[in-house]
Amino acid sequence: MELGRVYLNCALENFRIMKRTSERAMEQLNLEELHWTPTDESNSVARIVKHMAGNMMSRWTDFLTTDGEKPTRNRDEEFEGGYASREEMMAAWEAGWEKLFQAVGSLEPADLLKTVTIRAEPHSVIQAIERQVYHLSYHTGQIVYLAKQIRSSDWETLTIPRGKSKEYLEGMLNRFGKKSE
Repeated sequence: MELGRVYLNCALENFRIMKRTSERAMEQLNLEELHWTPTDESNSVARIVKHMAGNMMSRWTDFLTTDGEKPTRNRDEEFEGGYASREEMMAAWEAGWEKLFQAVGSLEPADLLKTVTIRAEPHSVIQAIERQVYHLSYHTGQIVYLAKQIRSSDWETLTIPRGKSKEYLEGMLNRFGKKSE
């Protein structure tokens, strides 16, 4: 398989992991908790979702042919208010991710060195994808951190539980037919 295809597949898989990680954290919160902020200057999970969804819709709509910052986007408004229901929030979330998955999924390796713009700044397609990987992973971490703070001792871990690293490694070694040293 050519390097460009490997890269695109890897980027898509990383986006899927970010989406699922965020969703597993959000599933642990009720609507009130989704809107909780630790300080007046902080964002709630709901506002982070609103921002991520707005960003993805803007960046990935007509990705190869228009600037990634659409004139219809109001970024500042993404950090105001929230959602009336979990369903409303998740609909915006899904729409943003669907736009990203459709756009990235339709790219060909030959597209990777094409130039696109974001806020009039030129980027190679690779740079634009990497910019989005960084941006969405940053906010995924915020969502998980906020959810973990809210749930406290009721938090259901999303990765390897504390004190279980050796067990996890043994399981992986067994799964892949290797012996531990």
